[in-house]
Amino acid sequence: VPRIVAERIVYGLEAVQIEITHRHHVLFPAGLGEGLLHPVREHGPVGDPGQRIVTGRPAQFRFIGFDVADAFVLKHGGFFMPDRLAFKAEVKWKGHQFICIKPTTFMNLSGKAFKYWLDKTAIPLEQTLTIVDDLALPIEVLRLRASGSPAGHNGLKDIQLTIGTDQYPKLRFGIGNNYPKGMQAEFVLSKWLPNEQPIVRQKIEKCIEIIEQFASIGIEKTMNMANSYKFIP
Repeated sequence: VPRIVAERIVYGLEAVQIEITHRHHVLFPAGLGEGLLHPVREHGPVGDPGQRIVTGRPAQFRFIGFDVADAFVLKHGGFFMPDRLAFKAEVKWKGHQFICIKPTTFMNLSGKAFKYWLDKTAIPLEQTLTIVDDLALPIEVLRLRASGSPAGHNGLKDIQLTIGTDQYPKLRFGIGNNYPKGMQAEFVLSKWLPNEQPIVRQKIEKCIEIIEQFASIGIEKTMNMANSYKFIP
């Protein structure tokens, strides 16, 4: 079997496994994410594959890792298909090739899918991008880093445990923490508020640009742009 030839993995971490009702995924799906692009979602048992959400509306729920991956793949004419441990899409842009992964494991077992596709594609770890929602960042913020700790995120913790390092790029999408004490799970599974939706759409579009620049000019220059941008509702 020939080895997959690609340059980048986009890995979108997500807490909820999405039941796919179409072969062609709609980008910006409420709560769908992708990557090597690898999308990853926030904390805990809300990521269990037993939960299902079916949606055709863009950016409706707070499942932003899959939203970004879907939007990226849709823009570049691809679609996701079921594969081992994930839904997978392959797209090209200006001579760059991307494998985009939406894991179907439990969120807190995200490392299994990440390592499988990392090994299968033989793509260097520094050429992966994991997209994750972040409660610690306000909704106006995106943060791109070449490495960094899981910062309490269970999906990222499992990736680090599985591959033995935190030295891989991450794109953190701030979702804020405007919820009562003890209501974190309900918050990350809730819909975006009407006043949040415009800024979420802006940020998803910017994330697509960040992914493209990550491939074309490298992470250091892309960080300078991504980390200085403030989104205005």
